[in-house]
Amino acid sequence: METAQPPSPELKPEFKLLFGILTVPEKAERRNIIRMAYAFQKPIPRVQIDVRFVFCTLKTDEQKVFIAMEMLTYHDIIIMNCTENGSEGKTYTYFSSVPKIFSCEERPYDFVMKVDDDAYFRLDKLYEALTDKPREDTYLGKGYPPLDQDYPPYLVGMGYALSWDLVLWIAESEFARDNTHGVEDITLAMWLNVGGKGKNRFNMREKMYDFHGIEAKDFPNDTIAVHVLKNDFTWMATLKNFNERDGLDPSPFYHV
Repeated sequence: METAQPPSPELKPEFKLLFGILTVPEKAERRNIIRMAYAFQKPIPRVQIDVRFVFCTLKTDEQKVFIAMEMLTYHDIIIMNCTENGSEGKTYTYFSSVPKIFSCEERPYDFVMKVDDDAYFRLDKLYEALTDKPREDTYLGKGYPPLDQDYPPYLVGMGYALSWDLVLWIAESEFARDNTHGVEDITLAMWLNVGGKGKNRFNMREKMYDFHGIEAKDFPNDTIAVHVLKNDFTWMATLKNFNERDGLDPSPFYHV
């Protein structure tokens, strides 16, 4: 008679990333496209990437009802105590709130990302870019201006990653708290530059770019992210190129 073996313990992730998409409550249709775009990407073994939509306090009764239903359905929304704004501190509120939200865990994530809602990331390529980087004092994204390739003064707001220690530092920094207004990506870089932080700075400029065409040549194989996806057509062209519907099997129920 064989002895029953105890179940093997669940393997813990070797890499954890909070992928925060800053958006606004009224963009429900856009969120649904983005959700599907990431849901159909293949999972990466031992990697946990939590895609979350981030916005400020809800204002209307419609938002409170519909977004509550959305939260119950998808469990992927973070609502912060702030007023929606483009350059008056929303990014600061996001990074300074994350340690409080996840305070029950010693180090809940290796990296935290701020992402625009008009950017599409290939998560496997993003992981490849991050996995061999230091887990401390790291700032990764698309550098600007172009001439400063090795140590760009700031990374553009389409999407950048901060190691967990930098997120903690922002939450505790009086300088960051007192200097929240301005173009968000430049402002965040100012905090790091003044504080002597983010010295492990990685420029993914060639792999993160603005949408500029619909041909295959416009989407290199090593693409990490495509930005300025402002309408359904640009999202369609990008997702079509990266074959995000290839898993759709033939069926008598549809003709696609």
